[in-house]
Amino acid sequence: MLKGIFPKELEQVLDKKVGYNSINELRLRENKPIVLSFGTTKSFLSFDGVARHSSDALMATKTMIEDIIFRASECSIYSVNEQIKKGYIVTKKGIRIGIAGSVIEEKGVIKTISNFSSINIRIPHEIRNCSLCCYNDIVSQDVINNTLIISPPGAGKTTFLRDFVWQLSERNLTYNVLVLDERGELNIGEKGGLGKYSDVISFARKKVGFENGIRSLSPDIIVTDELNEEDDIDAVIYAANSGVKILASTHSDSIESFQNKASFQRLIDLKVFKRFVVLSKREGAGTFEGIYNENFSRINSWNRF
Repeated sequence: MLKGIFPKELEQVLDKKVGYNSINELRLRENKPIVLSFGTTKSFLSFDGVARHSSDALMATKTMIEDIIFRASECSIYSVNEQIKKGYIVTKKGIRIGIAGSVIEEKGVIKTISNFSSINIRIPHEIRNCSLCCYNDIVSQDVINNTLIISPPGAGKTTFLRDFVWQLSERNLTYNVLVLDERGELNIGEKGGLGKYSDVISFARKKVGFENGIRSLSPDIIVTDELNEEDDIDAVIYAANSGVKILASTHSDSIESFQNKASFQRLIDLKVFKRFVVLSKREGAGTFEGIYNENFSRINSWNRF
């Protein structure tokens, strides 16, 4: 999944002495130690694999950072500039690379980011059955409740969504599932991918994806990640009023914090979502804190996937 992105010296260490499957994040900051994240544990990368002390760590260089971005863009920075303007690149394998550097604006509009100084490589994982902790609370008598997954960054919401789509397929529930993969992170295409009955629209804004998808693909359920902007909220309400079920996610660190997000007040007042699944990193990524109904009453307790 990551081969071809890294310079040879890094790829050999990561592949032979660390193993990609164990890593959640990899951070390179110019002239600073390279940091690996294993769930909630952080370590340094060395020529021998994992190091405890920064004095033993490999140092990231500006050339190394630029090389990774260039490789991830398939040798064409210009072709991914729309993503770069948003602060990241997503590879065809679903790897999201967050980018820091100098933002270039023109009349208040971001034109690009240059002079790259650090990157955060988030490595997606598939964890089979992780959504079963509340599957029966979301799907009842073959009816899907509109559900929103709430979690802070890196707590497993995308992994949850991916597995839930696969679970629908495995149970022979022949729903037409439309996956709106705006950032290219849901459909990573391994271990059965997103199941037998999924259509995928990638790299489209949610408003466009919802409207075009409902018009042309007649989905029973739409699955999408990271609702945030007002246009996203409009798209969800449009879909719900069209009779399409919704499974989505958003960033927040608790059910209480979510209730205070101003941009979601219309959805809350209209009770569009009938289930809210809350994830955290309290016991590591994927800690299931509970599931709530449309009135924010808890209907299940916590566990961990």
